[in-house]
Amino acid sequence: MDENALVGYDRRMGARIEHTARQQHRKPIPLWGYKALLVLAAAIWGLGTVVVKETVNALPPLWLAGIRLFFAGVILTIVCFKIIRTHIDRDSIVAGAFLGVFLALSYATNTLGLSATTAAKSAFITTTYCAFVPFFAWAISRIRPTVFNIAAMLLCVAGVAFVSFSNGFEELTFGFGEAITVVSAAFLALHIAFTAKLSDGRDPLTLTAVQFLVGGAIGIVMGLCAEGVPDWSVLQDPATFGNVVYIVVFATCIALLLQNIGVAHVPPAPAALFLAMECVFGVIFSVLLLGEIITPFMSIGFVLIGAGIVVSEALPLKKRRLNPDEVAEEERRASEEG
Repeated sequence: MDENALVGYDRRMGARIEHTARQQHRKPIPLWGYKALLVLAAAIWGLGTVVVKETVNALPPLWLAGIRLFFAGVILTIVCFKIIRTHIDRDSIVAGAFLGVFLALSYATNTLGLSATTAAKSAFITTTYCAFVPFFAWAISRIRPTVFNIAAMLLCVAGVAFVSFSNGFEELTFGFGEAITVVSAAFLALHIAFTAKLSDGRDPLTLTAVQFLVGGAIGIVMGLCAEGVPDWSVLQDPATFGNVVYIVVFATCIALLLQNIGVAHVPPAPAALFLAMECVFGVIFSVLLLGEIITPFMSIGFVLIGAGIVVSEALPLKKRRLNPDEVAEEERRASEEG
């Protein structure tokens, strides 16, 4: 190695050591801070359910889902262009496009369901994806579900029944809105299961941007075929335009960013449980802002669905946590490594 090369090497090593020292002296965010980010993301999505419910009366559901995803993809691509440009390749495009199909179907059916049901019902029924995921993961990745997963599925199905038959089982009314929302939860669970399989070795920002753009394009095409061209003059209403901005910027881009940061530091099971609080916030905001009424049957259903989420996500973790010191050490490492 000649003298100039040696000097350059020393400079690079010195800069690297200095950078490492700065990182070591930087005060890390405590673990509860990352958990708070997940709760904030859940709150943003919970309010987003109410905002979508209000906006779907102005813009057709499929168009709204397509606009939401497409422009979220555009914003994410612009903000993270340098990272995406470095990692974009044919493999990421194919994987992202595949995930974008399920994302589009999930958002489109969920938005369509909101046009025929209440925001409170939609928020809770959508959360049943937490119980569906283990079974789809079994089929896709050969990961066998546990007894907790099966119990969670039964609880969630019972909860969906109580929520849907909110005025008593004698009516036996399972409407289109409730049914299509269950379908959206299934598509969301498929999206999560396939994402877990395809994200390994691929840049998550690139994968997310591609699936947003593809999913948005699919939603717009579906809207054009099924709903025609919407009346864009509705966007002249400040309230409607503000709702669309909230849905695109906050309920999609920012909430996704908070989720990615939180999940990188919080173990998956408790992270999913914090994110599942979206349904709780959805009901709270629907009652406060839309004046919706919670019936006794709906309350029973909410409790059953919530119990299903806890059984699916929290009890298996609790069973494995036999040594509190080991758990604290594991969480500390998770907080420092992300």
